[in-house]
Amino acid sequence: MKLKVTVLGSGASGGVPVVGCDCAVCRSDDPANKRLRVSIVVETATTRILVDASPDLRQQLLRLGGPPKFDAVIFTHAHADHMHGIDELRGVNHAIKAPLPCYGDAATLADAKRRFGYAFGTMADLPDGRHFVVPVLAPIEVRPGEGFRIGDIDVLPFEQLHGGERDPTLGLRFGAFAYSTDVKTLPEAAFESLAGVEVWLVDCLQEMPNWAHSHLAQTLEWITRVAPKRAILTHMSHRVDYPTWRRELPPGVEPAFDGMVLEIAG
Repeated sequence: MKLKVTVLGSGASGGVPVVGCDCAVCRSDDPANKRLRVSIVVETATTRILVDASPDLRQQLLRLGGPPKFDAVIFTHAHADHMHGIDELRGVNHAIKAPLPCYGDAATLADAKRRFGYAFGTMADLPDGRHFVVPVLAPIEVRPGEGFRIGDIDVLPFEQLHGGERDPTLGLRFGAFAYSTDVKTLPEAAFESLAGVEVWLVDCLQEMPNWAHSHLAQTLEWITRVAPKRAILTHMSHRVDYPTWRRELPPGVEPAFDGMVLEIAG
């Protein structure tokens, strides 16, 4: 089965350029140094999955082009830079003319319902003649280590630690491809889930260590251990200059950029 992965956004929580910053990267004219907040699309010829709904989702879906038809959205966690584009899922509802299945772990779905309760109603709750004035999401709880299937795509979620044990996120494996955003620590079970992966899109905030995200030296250690054929760095801050990293990273490792398309076979 051939997978196509589109990087809708590759930036950290503030995006790049950062509001009010005058650093060289924020002033850069290089399109690869313009980063929206992270979301990706994973698809086959018959199934299309959105991962996360960043605050930039409207712009991202317009850039993606075509009708925003998705079979599901998966939330890796409930932080604002991954969920606060939830209202833009109204456009997906319009395109599919149905509620959108929404996958996440128990804590993420509970947080989403608390903050965006209006998005978890039913078709019957919509005002007559005003279809999808709010998103309509159908929540489906998933657990790390327990695989599930959306259309013809098998998904294996695995637990990662973001800021600490009380702040987990979901890593996601889709066959030969895996996605690990917002991670500071990878438990042994996560490495087991990543065994044999061929393409890995993985968190790397910047060169210097950070309390909540992996940094360059650590991510490169992980890549050496997992040994994918290709590793792509994402969730990068304005401290990352794309052409510099593209030139200096070791073979098989590269920074992501918005609009990047990955083709993964098998």
